[in-house]
This record gives sequence, C-alpha cells and structure tokens, in this order.
Amino acid sequence: MTKGKLLLLGFTKLGTLLSMLVSIAAYGTAFGWRWAFGVIASIYIHEMGHVSMLRHYGIPATAPMFIPGVGAIIRNRAYPHDVVAEARVGLAGPIWGLAAALVCYVVYRITGSLAWGALAEIGALINLFNLTPVWQLDGAHGFKSLTKTQRWLAAGAIAAAWGVSGEAVLILLLIFAVMTALGRNAPAEPDQRALLEYVILIAALTAIASIHVPMSAL
Repeated sequence: MTKGKLLLLGFTKLGTLLSMLVSIAAYGTAFGWRWAFGVIASIYIHEMGHVSMLRHYGIPATAPMFIPGVGAIIRNRAYPHDVVAEARVGLAGPIWGLAAALVCYVVYRITGSLAWGALAEIGALINLFNLTPVWQLDGAHGFKSLTKTQRWLAAGAIAAAWGVSGEAVLILLLIFAVMTALGRNAPAEPDQRALLEYVILIAALTAIASIHVPMSAL
C-alpha cells in the first residue's frame, strides 16, 4: 500500500505530469502511442524506486522530471556518501523496473497479447542498460559497494547471461564491468546484498529481454 501511494506521487506534481505528457507526445509521434505510454510508465516506475530508497535514508527527493530523448531525472538535496547506501539507492530503480517488466510479462503469458510482451521486453532492456557500471548509471552506484572479487563475480554473471542469451547490450555491461573490476578503488568489506541483487537483476532482466516479441506489436 505504501509503495502504491508513492507511485501516485508523480501525478500530483504538475512539473512531473507535464514533462511526462510532453515525453509521451514526442515518443508517440515517432514510435506510436502505446510504445510511448509503455516506455514512460517503465521509466517512471524505475525512477520512483530511487525516490523510495532515498526517502528510506531520510533524503528528500522529488518525483521524476522527464526529458525526451534522455529519460528522467530526480532532484534531491543530497545523495548517500556511504557506498552501501549508494548501492541500495542505485539498484532500487532496476528492482522496481524489474517488477514492472514482470507484471507486463505475466499479462503477456496469460493473455497472449504481443503488445504486453513487447512492453515487458522494452522495460527489461531499459533496466538492463541502466545496470552498466559506468558514469552515473545505476550499475556504477551498485558496483561501488562491491569488493574487487565481487566485481569479478558480477562480471562473470554478465558473461554467463550473454553466453546463454546473446543479448548485445550485455557486451557493453561486460566491458565496463571488467574495466571497473580492474580498477583500484574498491571497498575491503564485501556487500553480499548488493552482489545478490545485481546478479538476480542481470539474470531476470536478461530472461525477459530475450522473449523477442516484435516491436510492431505496439
């Protein structure tokens, strides 16, 4: 119930609602309205996962503002300086995004509707890309609490997922995961939860992204 109420937060904020409508109009004109609604909904749920975890740590955060062609941003007054908290906030977005993709996938399996299958695949790909451990993407925040050994384990999970699925986006994740694992800055204390969350996200999102429903279904 609490998470459900939080998801409604954005619809009470004029800036979020207007930027959402502008993005839907932009994407709808280019790719179709169902595609636009599905992608914006996936991004919105993803971003609200970050908002939820930021508030868990007592950090005020606004509902997301959408930028066509970029995605969405959250305005917050601070960000956790502790690497474990940073990892929790970073991975919360893909966790919520996975939940949204799973709902679409379940509806697709029950109804056989290719549109729902396409939305599940798009949502999974968006969240999988965000797990790339580079720059300000969620994967970079998640990797910050992992030791060097754990980073290699995460890279191994990505390699295994790519070997099984052949998903091209995983090559990008693997390149940056190896680069990060080779880096010098890594904590001494392991973060088992972050590693488990990351590996589960890689496996689950790859599985959903691999259904390969024709995008023309939207």
